[in-house]
Amino acid sequence: DPERFIKGKEAMEKFQYEEAVLCFSKAIYLQPEQLHVSQGEAFIQLCDFQSAADSYNQANFLDPGVFNALSVSCLYGQFAILFKFKTRFIFHSRISLILVFTLQVSFEFSVLGGVSRCSLACLTAAGRHDDCLKELNHIISEGPSAELYVFRARVYKAMNQTACCLRDLRSALELDPESQQAKAMQQHLKEAGEENRQQAVIRMLSGQLQEALCLINAALESNPENGHLSPPRGTLYRRLKEFISAIEDLILAAELCEPKEEERKESSSVLKEVQLQLALTYNDFAVQCFSRGLYDEALLLLNKAIKEDKNLGGLYLNRGDCFFRQADWCYALLDYQQAEEMLSPNEPALRLRLAVIHSTLGSFCFHEWYFQDAADMFSLAIMYNPTASPYYEYRSKALRRIHDLSGAREDLIRLLILDPDNEEIPPMMMNLFPGSTVAQVLSSAKGQSLQDELTETIRVWESSSDPEKRLAEPPPTDKTSKRLTSGLVIDYSDDLSIILIPNYLF
Repeated sequence: DPERFIKGKEAMEKFQYEEAVLCFSKAIYLQPEQLHVSQGEAFIQLCDFQSAADSYNQANFLDPGVFNALSVSCLYGQFAILFKFKTRFIFHSRISLILVFTLQVSFEFSVLGGVSRCSLACLTAAGRHDDCLKELNHIISEGPSAELYVFRARVYKAMNQTACCLRDLRSALELDPESQQAKAMQQHLKEAGEENRQQAVIRMLSGQLQEALCLINAALESNPENGHLSPPRGTLYRRLKEFISAIEDLILAAELCEPKEEERKESSSVLKEVQLQLALTYNDFAVQCFSRGLYDEALLLLNKAIKEDKNLGGLYLNRGDCFFRQADWCYALLDYQQAEEMLSPNEPALRLRLAVIHSTLGSFCFHEWYFQDAADMFSLAIMYNPTASPYYEYRSKALRRIHDLSGAREDLIRLLILDPDNEEIPPMMMNLFPGSTVAQVLSSAKGQSLQDELTETIRVWESSSDPEKRLAEPPPTDKTSKRLTSGLVIDYSDDLSIILIPNYLF
Protein backbone atom coordinates (compact mmCIF):
# COMPACT_ATOMS: atom_id res chain seq x y z
CA ASP A 1 0.00 0.00 0.00
CA PRO A 2 1.88 3.14 -1.20
CA GLU A 3 -0.14 5.39 1.10
CA ARG A 4 0.92 3.52 4.23
CA PHE A 5 4.50 3.39 2.97
CA ILE A 6 4.49 7.19 2.54
CA LYS A 7 2.98 7.65 6.00
CA GLY A 8 5.67 5.41 7.43
CA LYS A 9 8.41 7.49 5.76
CA GLU A 10 6.85 10.68 7.12
CA ALA A 11 6.74 9.19 10.60
CA MET A 12 10.43 8.27 10.32
CA GLU A 13 11.28 11.85 9.36
CA LYS A 14 9.37 13.10 12.40
CA PHE A 15 11.15 10.56 14.67
CA GLN A 16 7.82 8.84 15.39
CA TYR A 17 9.32 5.38 15.10
CA GLU A 18 6.48 3.46 16.73
CA GLU A 19 4.05 4.95 14.21
CA ALA A 20 6.51 4.12 11.41
CA VAL A 21 6.65 0.46 12.48
CA LEU A 22 2.85 0.25 12.43
CA CYS A 23 2.61 1.84 8.97
CA PHE A 24 5.30 -0.39 7.50
CA SER A 25 3.73 -3.46 9.09
CA LYS A 26 0.38 -2.69 7.45
CA ALA A 27 2.07 -1.99 4.13
CA ILE A 28 4.07 -5.23 4.36
CA TYR A 29 0.86 -7.17 4.86
CA LEU A 30 -0.28 -5.93 1.44
CA GLN A 31 3.13 -5.87 -0.34
CA PRO A 32 5.49 -8.08 1.71
CA GLU A 33 8.30 -8.21 -0.84
CA GLN A 34 9.14 -4.48 -0.71
CA LEU A 35 9.05 -2.96 2.75
CA HIS A 36 10.96 -5.15 5.21
CA VAL A 37 14.11 -3.00 4.91
CA SER A 38 12.25 0.18 5.93
CA GLN A 39 10.65 -1.69 8.79
CA GLY A 40 14.06 -2.91 9.91
CA GLU A 41 15.43 0.64 9.98
CA ALA A 42 12.49 1.73 12.15
CA PHE A 43 13.13 -1.18 14.55
CA ILE A 44 16.80 -0.12 14.82
CA GLN A 45 15.77 3.37 15.91
CA LEU A 46 13.56 1.76 18.57
CA CYS A 47 16.51 -0.42 19.67
CA ASP A 48 14.43 -3.55 18.92
CA PHE A 49 17.41 -5.35 17.41
CA GLN A 50 15.87 -8.82 17.23
CA SER A 51 12.91 -7.49 15.22
CA ALA A 52 15.29 -5.49 13.02
CA ALA A 53 17.33 -8.62 12.29
CA ASP A 54 14.15 -10.55 11.48
CA SER A 55 13.05 -7.80 9.07
CA TYR A 56 16.41 -7.73 7.27
CA ASN A 57 16.43 -11.54 7.07
CA GLN A 58 12.91 -11.54 5.62
CA ALA A 59 13.87 -8.82 3.12
CA ASN A 60 16.87 -10.83 1.96
CA PHE A 61 14.73 -13.96 1.68
CA LEU A 62 12.09 -12.23 -0.46
CA ASP A 63 14.50 -10.18 -2.58
CA PRO A 64 18.21 -11.12 -2.39
CA GLY A 65 19.17 -7.99 -4.37
CA VAL A 66 17.44 -5.56 -2.05
CA PHE A 67 20.72 -4.31 -0.51
CA ASN A 68 22.30 -3.40 -3.84
CA ALA A 69 26.02 -2.64 -3.44
CA LEU A 70 26.25 -3.90 0.07
CA SER A 71 25.25 -7.39 -1.07
CA VAL A 72 24.63 -10.34 1.17
CA SER A 73 27.99 -10.09 2.94
CA CYS A 74 27.14 -6.55 4.11
CA LEU A 75 23.78 -7.79 5.28
CA TYR A 76 25.51 -10.40 7.39
CA GLY A 77 27.70 -7.63 8.72
CA GLN A 78 24.59 -5.83 9.86
CA PHE A 79 23.31 -9.03 11.44
CA ALA A 80 26.58 -9.36 13.29
CA ILE A 81 26.30 -5.82 14.61
CA LEU A 82 22.72 -6.33 15.69
CA PHE A 83 23.30 -9.62 17.48
CA LYS A 84 26.52 -8.45 19.11
CA PHE A 85 24.72 -5.32 20.27
CA LYS A 86 21.93 -7.50 21.59
CA THR A 87 24.45 -9.42 23.70
CA ARG A 88 25.44 -6.09 25.26
CA PHE A 89 22.21 -6.13 27.19
CA ILE A 90 22.87 -9.68 28.35
CA PHE A 91 26.62 -9.53 28.99
CA HIS A 92 27.73 -5.95 29.72
CA SER A 93 31.39 -6.95 29.55
CA ARG A 94 31.09 -7.57 25.80
CA ILE A 95 30.46 -3.89 24.98
CA SER A 96 34.12 -3.56 23.99
CA LEU A 97 33.59 -6.23 21.32
CA ILE A 98 30.71 -4.24 19.87
CA LEU A 99 32.75 -1.03 19.79
CA VAL A 100 35.74 -2.70 18.14
CA PHE A 101 33.56 -4.35 15.52
CA THR A 102 31.45 -1.28 14.74
CA LEU A 103 34.46 1.00 14.49
CA GLN A 104 36.27 -1.44 12.21
CA VAL A 105 33.24 -1.73 9.95
CA SER A 106 32.71 2.04 9.93
CA PHE A 107 36.24 2.80 8.73
CA GLU A 108 35.77 0.42 5.81
CA PHE A 109 33.23 2.79 4.23
CA SER A 110 33.91 6.35 3.13
CA VAL A 111 30.22 7.17 2.99
CA LEU A 112 27.41 6.60 5.44
CA GLY A 113 26.46 3.22 4.03
CA GLY A 114 24.21 0.61 5.53
CA VAL A 115 26.79 -1.04 7.81
CA SER A 116 28.33 2.27 8.90
CA ARG A 117 24.94 3.78 9.58
CA CYS A 118 23.90 0.78 11.60
CA SER A 119 27.10 0.83 13.62
CA LEU A 120 26.65 4.52 14.44
CA ALA A 121 23.04 3.91 15.43
CA CYS A 122 24.19 1.12 17.73
CA LEU A 123 26.77 3.38 19.35
CA THR A 124 24.13 6.04 19.89
CA ALA A 125 21.64 3.57 21.33
CA ALA A 126 24.35 2.25 23.66
CA GLY A 127 24.81 5.75 25.03
CA ARG A 128 28.35 5.96 23.63
CA HIS A 129 27.72 9.39 22.15
CA ASP A 130 31.32 10.54 22.38
CA ASP A 131 32.51 7.52 20.37
CA CYS A 132 29.75 8.09 17.84
CA LEU A 133 30.66 11.78 17.51
CA LYS A 134 34.32 10.93 17.04
CA GLU A 135 33.43 8.56 14.22
CA LEU A 136 31.01 11.04 12.65
CA ASN A 137 33.52 13.89 12.82
CA HIS A 138 36.03 11.71 10.98
CA ILE A 139 33.54 10.77 8.27
CA ILE A 140 32.28 14.36 7.85
CA SER A 141 35.83 15.70 7.57
CA GLU A 142 36.39 13.38 4.60
CA GLY A 143 33.16 14.24 2.82
CA PRO A 144 30.30 16.22 4.40
CA SER A 145 26.72 15.63 3.35
CA ALA A 146 23.28 16.72 4.52
CA GLU A 147 22.54 13.20 5.77
CA LEU A 148 25.71 13.15 7.86
CA TYR A 149 24.93 16.52 9.42
CA VAL A 150 21.40 15.40 10.26
CA PHE A 151 22.74 12.22 11.83
CA ARG A 152 25.20 14.18 13.95
CA ALA A 153 22.43 16.64 14.87
CA ARG A 154 20.46 13.70 16.28
CA VAL A 155 23.44 12.69 18.38
CA TYR A 156 23.81 16.23 19.70
CA LYS A 157 20.11 16.31 20.48
CA ALA A 158 20.45 13.08 22.45
CA MET A 159 23.28 14.76 24.40
CA ASN A 160 21.08 17.86 25.05
CA GLN A 161 23.54 20.03 23.11
CA THR A 162 20.83 22.01 21.35
CA ALA A 163 23.10 24.74 19.99
CA CYS A 164 25.33 22.19 18.23
CA CYS A 165 22.25 20.37 16.98
CA LEU A 166 20.88 23.56 15.40
CA ARG A 167 24.25 24.36 13.88
CA ASP A 168 24.38 20.97 12.14
CA LEU A 169 20.81 21.32 10.92
CA ARG A 170 21.67 24.67 9.35
CA SER A 171 24.70 23.07 7.71
CA ALA A 172 22.51 20.26 6.38
CA LEU A 173 20.05 22.74 4.88
CA GLU A 174 22.87 24.69 3.27
CA LEU A 175 23.95 21.52 1.47
CA ASP A 176 20.43 20.34 0.76
CA PRO A 177 17.74 23.04 1.18
CA GLU A 178 15.05 20.41 0.60
CA SER A 179 16.23 18.01 3.32
CA GLN A 180 12.99 16.85 4.92
CA GLN A 181 14.72 15.33 7.93
CA ALA A 182 16.54 18.57 8.74
CA LYS A 183 13.35 20.60 8.33
CA ALA A 184 11.41 18.15 10.50
CA MET A 185 14.01 18.36 13.28
CA GLN A 186 14.05 22.15 13.12
CA GLN A 187 10.27 22.25 13.36
CA HIS A 188 10.35 19.81 16.26
CA LEU A 189 12.82 22.04 18.13
CA LYS A 190 10.69 25.13 17.47
CA GLU A 191 7.59 23.38 18.82
CA ALA A 192 9.51 22.27 21.90
CA GLY A 193 10.70 25.85 22.39
CA GLU A 194 7.15 27.19 22.17
CA GLU A 195 5.97 24.62 24.72
CA ASN A 196 8.77 25.66 27.08
CA ARG A 197 7.84 29.32 26.59
CA GLN A 198 4.21 28.67 27.51
CA GLN A 199 5.24 26.73 30.60
CA ALA A 200 7.62 29.54 31.56
CA VAL A 201 4.76 32.06 31.44
CA ILE A 202 2.69 29.85 33.74
CA ARG A 203 5.59 29.54 36.20
CA MET A 204 6.20 33.29 36.06
CA LEU A 205 2.58 34.08 36.87
CA SER A 206 2.67 31.70 39.83
CA GLY A 207 5.86 33.28 41.18
CA GLN A 208 8.17 30.34 40.40
CA LEU A 209 10.79 32.59 38.85
CA GLN A 210 13.78 30.23 38.85
CA GLU A 211 11.79 27.47 37.16
CA ALA A 212 10.44 29.98 34.65
CA LEU A 213 13.99 31.12 33.89
CA CYS A 214 15.13 27.54 33.23
CA LEU A 215 12.22 27.00 30.84
CA ILE A 216 12.88 30.27 29.00
CA ASN A 217 16.54 29.31 28.64
CA ALA A 218 15.50 25.96 27.17
CA ALA A 219 13.11 27.71 24.77
CA LEU A 220 15.87 30.05 23.61
CA GLU A 221 18.24 27.15 23.05
CA SER A 222 15.64 25.45 20.86
CA ASN A 223 14.84 28.62 18.92
CA PRO A 224 17.59 31.25 19.40
CA GLU A 225 16.37 33.34 16.46
CA ASN A 226 13.03 34.04 18.14
CA GLY A 227 13.38 37.65 19.29
CA HIS A 228 10.12 37.42 21.26
CA LEU A 229 11.79 35.22 23.89
CA SER A 230 14.46 37.71 25.01
CA PRO A 231 12.07 40.27 26.60
CA PRO A 232 10.42 37.70 28.94
CA ARG A 233 13.84 36.44 30.03
CA GLY A 234 15.02 40.01 30.57
CA THR A 235 11.96 40.66 32.72
CA LEU A 236 12.67 37.50 34.72
CA TYR A 237 16.27 38.55 35.28
CA ARG A 238 15.02 41.94 36.50
CA ARG A 239 12.62 40.37 38.99
CA LEU A 240 15.44 38.12 40.19
CA LYS A 241 17.63 41.26 40.56
CA GLU A 242 20.16 39.96 38.03
CA PHE A 243 20.29 43.35 36.40
CA ILE A 244 23.36 42.94 34.17
CA SER A 245 21.88 39.86 32.50
CA ALA A 246 18.50 41.60 32.21
CA ILE A 247 20.02 44.64 30.50
CA GLU A 248 22.02 42.49 28.06
CA ASP A 249 18.92 40.49 27.10
CA LEU A 250 16.72 43.54 26.65
CA ILE A 251 19.29 45.45 24.59
CA LEU A 252 19.60 42.40 22.33
CA ALA A 253 15.82 42.19 22.09
CA ALA A 254 15.64 45.87 21.14
CA GLU A 255 18.14 45.28 18.34
CA LEU A 256 16.13 42.31 17.06
CA CYS A 257 12.90 44.31 17.18
CA GLU A 258 13.97 47.03 14.74
CA PRO A 259 10.80 47.58 12.67
CA LYS A 260 10.69 46.11 9.18
CA GLU A 261 8.51 47.56 6.46
CA GLU A 262 6.18 44.58 6.22
CA GLU A 263 5.70 44.24 9.97
CA ARG A 264 6.35 47.77 11.21
CA LYS A 265 3.27 48.02 13.43
CA GLU A 266 3.88 44.75 15.29
CA SER A 267 7.62 45.35 15.64
CA SER A 268 7.01 48.87 16.91
CA SER A 269 4.66 47.55 19.61
CA VAL A 270 7.18 44.94 20.73
CA LEU A 271 9.97 47.53 20.69
CA LYS A 272 7.97 49.84 22.97
CA GLU A 273 7.44 47.02 25.45
CA VAL A 274 11.15 46.18 25.36
CA GLN A 275 12.05 49.83 25.96
CA LEU A 276 9.64 49.97 28.89
CA GLN A 277 11.15 46.83 30.43
CA LEU A 278 14.64 48.23 29.90
CA ALA A 279 13.64 51.47 31.64
CA LEU A 280 12.20 49.51 34.57
CA THR A 281 15.38 47.44 34.79
CA TYR A 282 17.60 50.51 34.86
CA ASN A 283 15.36 51.97 37.57
CA ASP A 284 15.46 48.86 39.76
CA PHE A 285 19.22 48.68 39.35
CA ALA A 286 19.42 52.36 40.33
CA VAL A 287 17.34 51.67 43.45
CA GLN A 288 19.81 48.97 44.46
CA CYS A 289 22.74 51.35 43.94
CA PHE A 290 20.92 54.11 45.86
CA SER A 291 20.33 51.82 48.83
CA ARG A 292 24.09 51.17 48.94
CA GLY A 293 25.00 54.84 48.78
CA LEU A 294 26.21 54.68 45.17
CA TYR A 295 24.45 57.86 44.09
CA ASP A 296 26.58 58.58 41.01
CA GLU A 297 25.91 55.10 39.65
CA ALA A 298 22.20 55.38 40.47
CA LEU A 299 22.04 58.73 38.67
CA LEU A 300 23.73 57.29 35.59
CA LEU A 301 21.28 54.38 35.47
CA LEU A 302 18.27 56.67 35.88
CA ASN A 303 19.53 58.82 33.01
CA LYS A 304 19.59 55.68 30.87
CA ALA A 305 16.09 54.75 32.06
CA ILE A 306 14.70 58.18 31.13
CA LYS A 307 16.38 57.93 27.74
CA GLU A 308 14.51 54.67 27.11
CA ASP A 309 11.13 55.98 28.28
CA LYS A 310 10.55 59.68 28.94
CA ASN A 311 6.90 59.19 29.91
CA LEU A 312 7.41 57.61 33.33
CA GLY A 313 7.01 60.31 35.96
CA GLY A 314 8.36 58.04 38.67
CA LEU A 315 11.78 57.99 37.00
CA TYR A 316 12.08 61.76 37.44
CA LEU A 317 10.95 61.37 41.02
CA ASN A 318 13.70 58.84 41.73
CA ARG A 319 16.34 60.85 39.90
CA GLY A 320 15.32 63.87 41.96
CA ASP A 321 16.08 61.80 45.08
CA CYS A 322 19.59 61.12 43.76
CA PHE A 323 20.15 64.83 43.14
CA PHE A 324 18.80 65.56 46.62
CA ARG A 325 21.27 63.19 48.28
CA GLN A 326 24.08 64.80 46.29
CA ALA A 327 22.95 68.27 47.46
CA ASP A 328 22.06 69.33 43.90
CA TRP A 329 18.94 71.06 45.17
CA CYS A 330 18.02 72.92 41.98
CA TYR A 331 18.27 69.80 39.82
CA ALA A 332 16.24 67.89 42.40
CA LEU A 333 13.54 70.58 42.29
CA LEU A 334 13.45 70.51 38.48
CA ASP A 335 12.98 66.73 38.45
CA TYR A 336 10.25 66.88 41.11
CA GLN A 337 8.46 69.58 39.13
CA GLN A 338 8.73 67.46 35.98
CA ALA A 339 7.21 64.54 37.87
CA GLU A 340 4.47 66.85 39.15
CA GLU A 341 3.44 67.58 35.56
CA MET A 342 3.25 63.87 34.74
CA LEU A 343 1.76 62.37 37.89
CA SER A 344 -1.44 62.97 39.81
CA PRO A 345 -1.17 66.34 41.64
CA ASN A 346 -2.41 64.66 44.83
CA GLU A 347 0.25 61.94 44.78
CA PRO A 348 1.46 61.76 48.42
CA ALA A 349 5.03 60.74 47.59
CA LEU A 350 5.37 63.62 45.16
CA ARG A 351 3.87 66.24 47.48
CA LEU A 352 6.05 65.24 50.40
CA ARG A 353 9.18 65.44 48.27
CA LEU A 354 8.21 68.87 46.95
CA ALA A 355 7.60 70.03 50.51
CA VAL A 356 11.02 68.83 51.59
CA ILE A 357 12.93 70.39 48.70
CA HIS A 358 11.20 73.78 49.12
CA SER A 359 11.90 73.71 52.85
CA THR A 360 15.55 72.87 52.15
CA LEU A 361 15.89 75.71 49.65
CA GLY A 362 14.12 78.05 52.08
CA SER A 363 16.63 77.18 54.80
CA PHE A 364 19.54 78.04 52.51
CA CYS A 365 17.91 81.33 51.54
CA PHE A 366 17.39 82.15 55.22
CA HIS A 367 21.05 81.50 56.07
CA GLU A 368 22.08 83.69 53.12
CA TRP A 369 19.81 86.46 54.49
CA TYR A 370 17.38 86.26 51.57
CA PHE A 371 14.47 86.35 53.99
CA GLN A 372 11.69 87.11 51.51
CA ASP A 373 12.81 84.26 49.26
CA ALA A 374 13.02 82.04 52.32
CA ALA A 375 9.46 82.93 53.34
CA ASP A 376 8.21 82.17 49.82
CA MET A 377 9.94 78.79 49.82
CA PHE A 378 8.48 77.88 53.22
CA SER A 379 5.03 78.91 51.97
CA LEU A 380 5.37 76.45 49.09
CA ALA A 381 6.56 73.75 51.49
CA ILE A 382 3.47 74.36 53.64
CA MET A 383 1.24 74.20 50.56
CA TYR A 384 2.54 70.71 49.77
CA ASN A 385 2.50 69.52 53.40
CA PRO A 386 0.57 71.65 55.92
CA THR A 387 1.10 69.11 58.73
CA ALA A 388 4.87 69.69 59.15
CA SER A 389 5.30 72.06 62.12
CA PRO A 390 8.96 73.01 61.34
CA TYR A 391 7.81 74.81 58.19
CA TYR A 392 5.68 77.25 60.24
CA GLU A 393 8.56 77.82 62.62
CA TYR A 394 10.96 78.67 59.80
CA ARG A 395 8.47 80.88 57.98
CA SER A 396 7.64 82.75 61.19
CA LYS A 397 11.32 83.56 61.71
CA ALA A 398 11.72 84.67 58.08
CA LEU A 399 8.62 86.90 58.23
CA ARG A 400 9.82 88.50 61.45
CA ARG A 401 13.10 89.41 59.71
CA ILE A 402 11.21 91.26 56.97
CA HIS A 403 9.03 92.94 59.65
CA ASP A 404 5.85 91.07 58.73
CA LEU A 405 4.94 90.66 62.40
CA SER A 406 1.30 89.79 61.73
CA GLY A 407 2.26 86.85 59.54
CA ALA A 408 5.01 85.82 61.97
CA ARG A 409 2.52 85.77 64.88
CA GLU A 410 0.01 83.69 62.90
CA ASP A 411 2.68 81.09 62.07
CA LEU A 412 3.71 80.96 65.73
CA ILE A 413 0.10 80.23 66.70
CA ARG A 414 0.02 77.39 64.13
CA LEU A 415 3.28 76.06 65.62
CA LEU A 416 1.69 76.15 69.10
CA ILE A 417 -1.22 74.08 67.78
CA LEU A 418 0.89 71.47 65.95
CA ASP A 419 3.91 71.20 68.25
CA PRO A 420 3.31 72.79 71.68
CA ASP A 421 6.49 71.20 73.10
CA ASN A 422 8.84 72.76 70.54
CA GLU A 423 11.85 74.20 72.38
CA GLU A 424 11.91 77.25 70.09
CA ILE A 425 8.50 78.42 71.33
CA PRO A 426 9.62 80.33 74.52
CA PRO A 427 12.07 82.72 72.78
CA MET A 428 9.65 83.23 69.89
CA MET A 429 6.82 84.03 72.37
CA MET A 430 9.02 86.64 74.03
CA ASN A 431 9.63 88.34 70.67
CA LEU A 432 6.14 88.12 69.17
CA PHE A 433 3.77 87.92 72.18
CA PRO A 434 5.68 89.58 75.04
CA GLY A 435 3.86 89.29 78.35
CA SER A 436 1.35 86.70 77.06
CA THR A 437 1.10 83.00 77.88
CA VAL A 438 0.53 80.18 75.45
CA ALA A 439 -2.95 79.58 76.85
CA GLN A 440 -3.89 83.22 76.39
CA VAL A 441 -2.71 83.22 72.79
CA LEU A 442 -4.55 80.00 71.89
CA SER A 443 -7.79 81.06 73.60
CA SER A 444 -7.87 84.40 71.84
CA ALA A 445 -10.24 85.01 68.92
CA LYS A 446 -7.31 84.93 66.51
CA GLY A 447 -6.05 81.71 68.05
CA GLN A 448 -9.46 80.01 67.73
CA SER A 449 -9.87 81.20 64.15
CA LEU A 450 -6.43 79.92 63.09
CA GLN A 451 -7.04 76.60 64.85
CA ASP A 452 -10.28 76.06 62.89
CA GLU A 453 -8.59 77.12 59.67
CA LEU A 454 -5.60 74.81 60.20
CA THR A 455 -7.84 71.88 61.11
CA GLU A 456 -9.82 72.27 57.89
CA THR A 457 -6.67 72.68 55.79
CA ILE A 458 -5.17 69.49 57.20
CA ARG A 459 -8.44 67.60 56.75
CA VAL A 460 -8.63 68.53 53.08
CA TRP A 461 -4.95 67.67 52.59
CA GLU A 462 -5.29 64.27 54.22
CA SER A 463 -8.44 63.51 52.23
CA SER A 464 -6.69 64.24 48.97
CA SER A 465 -3.68 62.15 50.04
CA ASP A 466 -5.68 59.10 51.16
CA PRO A 467 -6.28 56.70 48.22
CA GLU A 468 -9.40 55.28 49.91
CA LYS A 469 -10.94 58.77 50.04
CA ARG A 470 -10.10 59.48 46.41
CA LEU A 471 -11.89 56.50 44.83
CA ALA A 472 -14.32 58.79 43.03
CA GLU A 473 -11.49 60.50 41.17
CA PRO A 474 -10.64 59.29 37.66
CA PRO A 475 -7.63 56.95 37.59
CA PRO A 476 -4.30 58.44 36.44
CA THR A 477 -3.55 57.98 32.76
CA ASP A 478 -0.04 56.72 33.48
CA LYS A 479 -0.63 53.54 35.50
CA THR A 480 3.03 52.64 35.51
CA SER A 481 3.94 56.01 36.98
CA LYS A 482 1.23 55.49 39.57
CA ARG A 483 2.93 52.30 40.71
CA LEU A 484 6.24 54.12 40.74
CA THR A 485 5.25 56.39 43.58
CA SER A 486 3.74 53.98 46.09
CA GLY A 487 5.29 53.16 49.42
CA LEU A 488 7.49 56.21 50.05
CA VAL A 489 9.13 56.34 53.48
CA ILE A 490 10.00 59.75 54.91
CA ASP A 491 11.44 60.53 58.33
CA TYR A 492 10.70 64.03 59.65
CA SER A 493 12.97 63.79 62.69
CA ASP A 494 15.37 66.32 61.17
CA ASP A 495 14.08 68.58 58.42
CA LEU A 496 17.46 69.11 56.76
CA SER A 497 18.47 65.45 56.78
CA ILE A 498 15.26 63.86 55.59
CA ILE A 499 15.80 60.40 54.15
CA LEU A 500 14.16 59.99 50.78
CA ILE A 501 13.94 56.39 49.66
CA PRO A 502 13.11 55.86 45.96
CA ASN A 503 10.41 53.25 45.67
CA TYR A 504 10.44 50.20 43.45
CA LEU A 505 8.50 50.28 40.22
CA PHE A 506 6.80 46.96 40.89
